[in-house]
Amino acid sequence: MTTLLEPAFAKINLTLDVLGKRPDGYHDLKSIMQTISLRDDIRLEVGTGESWKLECDVEGIPCDETNLAWKAARIYCDTLKKDPKGLNIHITKRIPVEAGLGGGSADAAAVLRALNRHFGVPLSIMALAELGAQVGSDVPFCVIGGTAMVEGRGERIRKLPAMPECVFVVVKPDFSVSTPELYRKLDETAIARRPDQNAMEAALLSGDIGRVANHLDNVFDPVVTADHLELNYIKSICNSYGSLGQLMTGSGSAVYAILPDFEFAAVVCNMLKESYPKHFIALPVEF
Repeated sequence: MTTLLEPAFAKINLTLDVLGKRPDGYHDLKSIMQTISLRDDIRLEVGTGESWKLECDVEGIPCDETNLAWKAARIYCDTLKKDPKGLNIHITKRIPVEAGLGGGSADAAAVLRALNRHFGVPLSIMALAELGAQVGSDVPFCVIGGTAMVEGRGERIRKLPAMPECVFVVVKPDFSVSTPELYRKLDETAIARRPDQNAMEAALLSGDIGRVANHLDNVFDPVVTADHLELNYIKSICNSYGSLGQLMTGSGSAVYAILPDFEFAAVVCNMLKESYPKHFIALPVEF
């Protein structure tokens, strides 16, 4: 039996735009994504000689073939005709679920990277990301990581200049958002402002974290905030204590703030900790 360890890093959306509904029922997206150091840990035991098994240390996470990590392992092994001769997937969960942080996708991506390494790297990282698209829309980006423009259903990825040095505070409020319901609302809403993707790319290229923070934008943010005004409260606390910019990530409900250093981040966390126990300090991660 071989044991493989792989980190599964969360993602945030620096920008997120929904361009329209596709004939297949999905939506075309255009988003600049960033990997952050908030992470789950994946332990794979390959060659157990037993039936496949998935375990997670957090209750409520599916531990069967519906889990994206299990799906990723199945798609990898079936596509490459590899027999792991028994597989045990263990997830140490830290990334909040239903938060817009891509936790399930990150777990799936980590499984793909670990299995690919175990079997001698038969797939390039881009081919592995392409395979990940069969698992979920955020999986290709989570395979590649870093800073990137993501388009289509998540399958078109272009690496961008690395995020300038900064610290993130991530806050997950108690409520969660139904993603299908949110897309329905967005389809019925006139989008008043869309992200300036070119300006964000230029800001990243400049290496100026203030410019990056000024161009944070997510078309889902105002739609969710209209129903959950506490997001404005979280943002106002962050802004009052040194945040350069703050935004909801993905389809929510987590909010992140960009801080210049750990001292500011610690103050923000201190102000939020009583009302929001799920708060985290994280750094940008480049693969």
